[in-house]
Amino acid sequence: MTTFIDTIMNPQFIATALAAICVFATVLTVALPMLQRDQMNRRMREMAIERSKMRSARLAEMTSKDRQQGGTSRLRSTPKGFMQRVVDKFNLRERFDNEELRENLKRAGLRGQANIVAFLFFRVAAPIAIFFFALFYLFVLYDSGYPPTVNLLIAFAAGFLGFYVPNMFISNRVQKRQMAIKQAWPDALDMLLICVQSGMSVEAGFAKVGKEIVSQSVELAEEMSLTTAELSYLQDRRQAYDNLAKRTGLPGVKAVTTALAQAERYGTPVGTALRTMAKENREIRQSEAERKAAALPPKLTVPMIVFFLPVLFVVILGPAVISYMALKQH
Repeated sequence: MTTFIDTIMNPQFIATALAAICVFATVLTVALPMLQRDQMNRRMREMAIERSKMRSARLAEMTSKDRQQGGTSRLRSTPKGFMQRVVDKFNLRERFDNEELRENLKRAGLRGQANIVAFLFFRVAAPIAIFFFALFYLFVLYDSGYPPTVNLLIAFAAGFLGFYVPNMFISNRVQKRQMAIKQAWPDALDMLLICVQSGMSVEAGFAKVGKEIVSQSVELAEEMSLTTAELSYLQDRRQAYDNLAKRTGLPGVKAVTTALAQAERYGTPVGTALRTMAKENREIRQSEAERKAAALPPKLTVPMIVFFLPVLFVVILGPAVISYMALKQH
């Protein structure tokens, strides 16, 4: 033990450890931008694949519309594997699959049948896994001192809470994604307004803004790319705007899509509607920033009392206490 402590306290060892930490931090700083750029490219490739699937689905629907009435032809391949077998065996689709679940997964950025199957699988597997992990922890790793019956009840409670873990994961991902879209939405509206005023169509404006906004918000770039694809093949353009509002779930986006749909329906200038909505969204973002700034001082009160005041008292009263102790000894 003494040798280990001497090794750690050795100045050469400390210098080597600090140098290793500095090298690791440097490599991490250089590598993170590369990884982020690769992630953006990967997400955009996924959106290109999604657009191709949507176009193929629409073409297949239009081709078979006159020949089939209520046909059940699948446009996407069903995911295979262990998760799919479990979902089919326990008939989880009829029990848990609904339109609300699909909308939440889309808002979280999880599209396709594979993500639905994975969510349904973890909806059942998570409580069982957490229950057995709690049993192993309470009976093997940690001696709680409680009777076995109490430990078993605690494990059952943990398993019951595990039933809500997939929903919590989806809700957290939806909130993060909506926050990223909400922050970049006013800037996207400004760019879309510039594109429309320069003579570009709405489809071309969405495509251009989707490419430019990717550096600020990959999530918003995905949604605008999907909207561009839907505007290009859907017969009802209003449906494309409604789909964008549903996928984001944001009131600001819904207001803009409603304004665009009304502008195309009644023939009002699109630029006027975009200018008004862009101004409103900028004001909303500014008001939210001001609200957060106004709420900051009350939040800092408790940390200042807990951390700053004791140190301040020590600095002010410390010398006086030391002088008093020295005079008392003499």
